[in-house]
Amino acid sequence: MLDTRTRKLTLAGILTAVAVLSGVFSFPVLGSRCAPVQHLVNILAAVFLGPLWGIGVAFSASLLRNIAGLGSLMAFPGSMIGALACGMVYYYTRQLGLTCVAEALGTGVFGALAAYPVAALLMGLTPASYTVYIVPFFISTGVGSIAAFILLRFLLPKIRRG
Repeated sequence: MLDTRTRKLTLAGILTAVAVLSGVFSFPVLGSRCAPVQHLVNILAAVFLGPLWGIGVAFSASLLRNIAGLGSLMAFPGSMIGALACGMVYYYTRQLGLTCVAEALGTGVFGALAAYPVAALLMGLTPASYTVYIVPFFISTGVGSIAAFILLRFLLPKIRRG
């Protein structure tokens, strides 16, 4: 039987792979690359692994997507802040709906605001405003959060029954 750490590492690797491979299905919105599967993965990691593992999955996926040319540097603050937010909310409340909202707010607001200095200082872009990434980040995280909510509403009761 595998120990807990090995199971978590295996699931983290699978979730990272799903997030990286799904990067091919991202789409541009207002100067940002929207990757809704990353947000679905953030919520799955929050539910099955916890906040710290979720941040690790988000970081790893962002790094690998950037290396493969499938993402931008703005993926780091967006995905990692969203992963932290939904991971903490699920850890403390165990409520799926609140977890999905936390992902959307974490990425859509705080991640978007954190993306501004990344775009301006590291990518050499000149965003019109510090709030310019809120709409595209919300679109991406909204799609991913809704998909995660629907998936987990059906999946969690079956897993809990064992």
